[in-house]
Amino acid sequence: MSDVGRETRLVRTFATLADSLTADFDVVDLLQTLVDTCIDVFDVQAAGILLADQGGHLELISSTSEATTLVEMMQLAAEQGPCIACFRSGAAVSLPQIADAPPEWSQFRDSAIEQGFAAVDALPMRLRDQTLGTLNLLRTTPGSAPEDDLVAAQGFADVATIGILNQRYLRESAVVATQLQRALQSRVLIEQAKGVISHTHDVPIDVAFSIIRQYARSHGMTLSSTATRIVDRSLLIPR
Repeated sequence: MSDVGRETRLVRTFATLADSLTADFDVVDLLQTLVDTCIDVFDVQAAGILLADQGGHLELISSTSEATTLVEMMQLAAEQGPCIACFRSGAAVSLPQIADAPPEWSQFRDSAIEQGFAAVDALPMRLRDQTLGTLNLLRTTPGSAPEDDLVAAQGFADVATIGILNQRYLRESAVVATQLQRALQSRVLIEQAKGVISHTHDVPIDVAFSIIRQYARSHGMTLSSTATRIVDRSLLIPR
């Protein structure tokens, strides 16, 4: 991507995220846009967002791939490694050499290396003293990420966080919890919809998710509503 094309995509993404400050929006769609853009404009090969549920446990909400191995690795990251360390501290955590991860992160380290990842950056989705989750960027080459990329990615995470908390945080914290819980429930429906499409179309889970996303986009629907209709059998996506 040329420098001009990259800058244009960055500006457009900030504009899309900023729209959430003033308009009703779907959290899952917003965060999917965020991770997809990270792949397009930064030197990263995978990205995922973990959000905390009401009990403070991190759950995967959006990722750039729905391959089972990546999802499982991100779930491991919610329990050990730089992602959970970032969430607990509210500060960015970078691991330029995943192979050098400390022993207590061994399961995450081994899973990441097995999938070909060599470095990871975890950025907090935080506003003041409240951390909602983390944006996690994975690279296949070791070394530190360019500072400009991390600044822009943190900006994405910051705007998305403000969008989620905007007004709701000021009015009633319970509304925020409901918003996040709805996002977590949407993820469950998306997982179920992936299973349905995988079975009916005889395709891998990763391909099933691509089919769902493409259908939602081409028909002007949200991921959540598309998944709901697939699961309750009111929507049949043709092969």
